[in-house]
Amino acid sequence: MKVNILKTTIVRPSDKDEANPDHHGRRRLWLSNLDLVHGKVHESTVYLYKPSERNYFDIELLKEALSRALVPFHPLAGRLARDEKGRIEVDCNGEGVSFFEAESDASLDELGEFMLGDELLKLVPRVDYSNHEISSCPLVLLQVTRFKCDGLSLGTAIHHSVADGESALSFIKTWSNLARGLPAAVKPFMDNTILRARNPPSPKFHHFEYDPAPTLINNPNQPGNRTTMAIFRFEPDQLNALKKLANPTGTASKIRYSTYQILTAHIWRSASKARGGLAPDQPTRLHMAVDGRSRLTIPPVPSSYFGNVIFHAAPVATVGELTTEPLVRTLERIRDAIDKMDDSYLRSAIDYLEDPDGDDPASVMQVGGTCRSPNLKIVSWIRLPLECCRPAGLFEGYGNLLPGSGDDGSLILAICLEVEAMVAFKIISCPIRELGRAKDLYVRSRTRCEVVDHLTKWLTSDLVVN
Repeated sequence: MKVNILKTTIVRPSDKDEANPDHHGRRRLWLSNLDLVHGKVHESTVYLYKPSERNYFDIELLKEALSRALVPFHPLAGRLARDEKGRIEVDCNGEGVSFFEAESDASLDELGEFMLGDELLKLVPRVDYSNHEISSCPLVLLQVTRFKCDGLSLGTAIHHSVADGESALSFIKTWSNLARGLPAAVKPFMDNTILRARNPPSPKFHHFEYDPAPTLINNPNQPGNRTTMAIFRFEPDQLNALKKLANPTGTASKIRYSTYQILTAHIWRSASKARGGLAPDQPTRLHMAVDGRSRLTIPPVPSSYFGNVIFHAAPVATVGELTTEPLVRTLERIRDAIDKMDDSYLRSAIDYLEDPDGDDPASVMQVGGTCRSPNLKIVSWIRLPLECCRPAGLFEGYGNLLPGSGDDGSLILAICLEVEAMVAFKIISCPIRELGRAKDLYVRSRTRCEVVDHLTKWLTSDLVVN
């Protein structure tokens, strides 16, 4: 597939004075440890739009609506900068976001041939990180690509230091509403200091989730092996069978586990078995993203908070334990790791990330955040109002749980493993059905939160266990 960039525009807030309310015409947005821990990278998303008889994709209208959306979401039009102590923050200077117009020689139907491949990334704006000056790169880059079938795509790249998945979606929804003549979806809460570490920092717990992840006992250097991605469907009857194993008849426990917890336990156990050669005493860590918005209570975090409120639950077990214990015991490990993440624990985590020497919190996450074998990371997009979605790119040990197509209650797992492990995983993880070329699996939104109708979305950023 060839994609040619035809035009590049810088879109700025329509009301720069309102976007920069102080008397100097400039303001800075302080970034919390939760913003900085994710590293200085953009998260990418692709929306695909089927051809329509009407001219439903007015580029100039989109750019005008984008300009208005950047007023309440003014940090997205700024640039990263450093304060007098060298800490990264956002300079809300209104320099704008990059908007690319492109064309492709492919049709939407052809995307099924490389739905999980690098070709899909051509539909996402290319971010140039060659200039190491952090202020050189826009925080948001957008690309509209027209296909030969008259379908279109919208690719977005939003800097993770400024927004998590929840915040990025609130911006997209506001842009969508304004493009359709509706009021802005939400007024974002922009005071990130409510997530400031205490002075002095006083962590009450040891946060194992930020410790270096377990490495292979028999191969600590972990040379890169060939990896592959696959997509599986969990049918409703298969989900019910797993739920019965998680809540067996006759047990005294009144605990009921969520679908995400049950599937994640099943996948963790199956992957541990499929990764051949792992010693029984090999530790393996499961990474789960946890949204802190409803868990932080003193002070509470508004649901409209704009920024990162993602924490990480990370239970650890040995391969021997996971491959021999009943599913319920693995579920207890997962449930315990999530349940302990209350206000006290999360405030402690924020303090834990506060380095008195001023080191970048991202260095902690880069050490502790790996999901390569023998570890695993499962991210849930189950609760989003989408019928089906695809990850634009995965790396080894990373999986997405996604809503299935239609309203039948099915779920999709997209996962990346080493080639040999994937062969075994397809057998061990039964009952699940592998999907073939999913060229017909377009995504349709269950709510009208898209820029236009007929939405297909490939998701790569973290969302979340509530």
